[in-house]
Amino acid sequence: MNRVDRLFGILTLLQSKKFVPAEKIADKFRISIRTVYRDVKALCELGIPVSFEATKGYFVVQGYFLPPVSFSNEEANALLLTEALVYGFADKSIQTHYTNALNKVKAVLRGPQKEKLESMNETIRLQKPSCFTLNFEYLTVLQDAIGSKTIVEIDYKNLKEEVSQRKVEAIGLVFYAFNWHLIGWCHSRNDYRDFKVARILRVRNTGNPFIKPSHIPLNDYMKQLPVNY
Repeated sequence: MNRVDRLFGILTLLQSKKFVPAEKIADKFRISIRTVYRDVKALCELGIPVSFEATKGYFVVQGYFLPPVSFSNEEANALLLTEALVYGFADKSIQTHYTNALNKVKAVLRGPQKEKLESMNETIRLQKPSCFTLNFEYLTVLQDAIGSKTIVEIDYKNLKEEVSQRKVEAIGLVFYAFNWHLIGWCHSRNDYRDFKVARILRVRNTGNPFIKPSHIPLNDYMKQLPVNY
């Protein structure tokens, strides 16, 4: 990778995260810490407002944005393949947002790339099991609640067809056994519960912050699930 491409790559990385330690930049681009310092200095000399916060790392000052100039054919194809997976394994809310995001990506592609991408679109198909359907539109709301650490209210139907109202502090979404599952602390049961998203009848993000001071890491909870990862 030449230096110009590396500088643009570092800028893209900085824009994708709140803070990026110098060690992470060095590891990703396989360069020394000293080279990281020189590259960051070069970005600043180009007028890009890169700053540093002790113990956290580098960041681009809020308000600065540089749109991507172009995508490689391989990057565009990867996004196209991901679109097929999104339409196979995500609900309608995620599908809508992904399509909108992909259209923005397509807008910055060069003419020949757009034509090739449209042609490639006809060569990708995903065959889903007939038993696998996603008729809900909850994943976006649940993702927002997980990210903001706010309580959700759900109406949930169990295997006995009994409906109950729950307040949940959601810690993650896990896909297993051909279904999405919401993992969270249930206020009614005073314990962690696994809610099959397809059995949720209604969901509302209350906007109220979590009450429980800390939660088990999602990876630790996954070790209790009846599947091997």
